Amino acid sequence: MTSTDTSEPTWSKYAHFAAISFLLLELAVGIVFRNADHLHDKGMVMRAVFYPLCIAAVPAGWVFRRKPQPFPHLAAALLILPFGLDIGGNLVGLFDVDHFDDVLHATNWFFLVLGTSTLVLRTREPLLAVFAIGVGTSATAIVLWEFVEYLVLKSGTTGLDLTYEDTVTDLMESWLGGVAGAALATYTRWRTLVRTTPRGR
Repeated sequence: MTSTDTSEPTWSKYAHFAAISFLLLELAVGIVFRNADHLHDKGMVMRAVFYPLCIAAVPAGWVFRRKPQPFPHLAAALLILPFGLDIGGNLVGLFDVDHFDDVLHATNWFFLVLGTSTLVLRTREPLLAVFAIGVGTSATAIVLWEFVEYLVLKSGTTGLDLTYEDTVTDLMESWLGGVAGAALATYTRWRTLVRTTPRGR
């Protein structure tokens, strides 16, 4: 896709840099206070190691695709946001609030798939294909996330409180949140933020 087919909101660069700064600050706070009662056994060190990868994901893909212009700041910010919300909820102890985990799963997958779909909108894929990719991403991502949580649990981490019911509920809530994100990106005016051609209706 040429630069005449895509666009970026003028504010997206600032949103991207804010998302990066917010996540790195949270990770630093999590490391400093990792022995606090509500953070003990929450895997703060592991988060500090792996969560920054989400910052590098979009730039790496952008370079791999030979730097199509403009840089996808909006999608990059959206893909960082779920990780910031997750660690932020841990830092302030919100996971002890009833059903916060349920709300966060749906919210995080909404932003994750909204970001992914925003990236795909920059291609020439028809809108139905963009929506299908978003739905598939939602399902794939939550299955992988639950598998990683299982591995973390088996490694000896004890603060996750994982049960079969919790896993199944997380799967459905996250998938539905992702479907909502895909629908917003594909079938509302959101797509005009990054796609200037009407292809794929």
